Amino acid sequence: MIDQNQLTPEEEKVGETVDVKKDAKGLVKSVSTFLSELLDIRDETDREQTIEGIKTDIPFKGHIAWILIFAVFIASIGLNVSSTAVVIGAMLISPLMGPILGIGMSLAIFDMQTLKRSLVNLGVMVGLSVFTAFLYFKLSPLTELTPELEARTSPNILDVFVAIFGGLALIVAKSKKGTMASVIFGVAIATALMPPLCTVGYGLAVWEPRFFAGAMYLFCINTIFIALSTFLVAKALRFPLVKYANAEKRKRIKWTITFIALLAMLPASKTFYDVWKESNFNRDVKAFVTNEIKGNKELQLLETNYDYDTQTIELDFYSHITEVTKADLLNELKGEAYPNLHEAKLKIKGSNTDNFELVKDLLAEKRKEVQDYRKEINNLEQQVAELEKTIEETSGQKPLDLLSISKDAKIEFSELETITFATELKSNFKKLDTLSVVRPIWKNNLIDSLAIKRNGKLSSWLKTELKVDTVYVKK
Repeated sequence: MIDQNQLTPEEEKVGETVDVKKDAKGLVKSVSTFLSELLDIRDETDREQTIEGIKTDIPFKGHIAWILIFAVFIASIGLNVSSTAVVIGAMLISPLMGPILGIGMSLAIFDMQTLKRSLVNLGVMVGLSVFTAFLYFKLSPLTELTPELEARTSPNILDVFVAIFGGLALIVAKSKKGTMASVIFGVAIATALMPPLCTVGYGLAVWEPRFFAGAMYLFCINTIFIALSTFLVAKALRFPLVKYANAEKRKRIKWTITFIALLAMLPASKTFYDVWKESNFNRDVKAFVTNEIKGNKELQLLETNYDYDTQTIELDFYSHITEVTKADLLNELKGEAYPNLHEAKLKIKGSNTDNFELVKDLLAEKRKEVQDYRKEINNLEQQVAELEKTIEETSGQKPLDLLSISKDAKIEFSELETITFATELKSNFKKLDTLSVVRPIWKNNLIDSLAIKRNGKLSSWLKTELKVDTVYVKK
């Protein structure tokens, strides 16, 4: 045995290195073992029970069909009034997963019979859901496009990821021994198959092909990626393949299903790529507008419109945009900061500066007019207040006996048929005056000169009787 005290410094250093390597290997092995036990689901997977459970959930009839109809009505109401809580409640009870899981599992285990049943029931599910939603929106008095409906008309990259990870979570939950209802319900919420189908019905009810096509596209994305996730998990967990007595038949079915699986994966891959590119395009457009336009105080942006399909970005400004500014914006658009906008076409629309200044001057003039009107209203209110005060001060005086005065007027002027007394307010916009007004009607039609003469006499007589300085006699 070697004495440690007899080792040279070099030998001690080599020994320490060997010990460190042993400790590191032991740590890596421990971590690897821990992660393997943490993430390994094969021991807790019941393959036979999972297959039977998925097959049981495939048919749509009886109670399941009625539950689906009620869930569609609830989801349609939630979308109609833009209530997220109601939409989530509908997804909690919606039995939509069975046929989709059946498609993915049947492709994985080469079960042609289950694949046929799954496709037929998926068609029944889609048709029943769309018809129910169509019926609701056709009869509903509320037909405007709500945010909840609009959100299901244009899929994005997040919808693809939600479908992928939702499908993975669902098939893993279904394959575990026992039940995991809470996880399954959570996946039902996340994958959101019900709202797109209801939006398809809405698009048909109001006849908007764009809404119909966009919502159906979103539903197809969810369906394909949930089925694809089921297929991959079933393969990874090595679900038992269906056995056929005839080797030739087994081979033919195997190649047929493999072809169908590849055929389904091709559009799924294309969809993922397209949605990913569109998401990057939209992100760069928003960044471009924020950094290059909204960050520039000299640019007054009115509206922004952009379209990935046509690769166009339209910018509408309040003020005039010079050619130099347009060139600068285009150079920034083609720069390294926005790699997804290099093929985009920039369309800039600006207003004429003179017109813009003219509108500002007109607004200033109108504001001044409003202020003048407000001052005049305040003056009139003060005059009314003063008049009300005067009325209150004189309200205690004894009122005139107009009946007695009218009788005396009849005696004084025998040709007088009727007489009307009135008080009118006259304003010169500075103050208010109270006027005594009398309207006489004579028995005989008098010529104008004679009528004026009698009215004058009546006015003089009434001044004395009414004890006022002025009496206006009108026809």
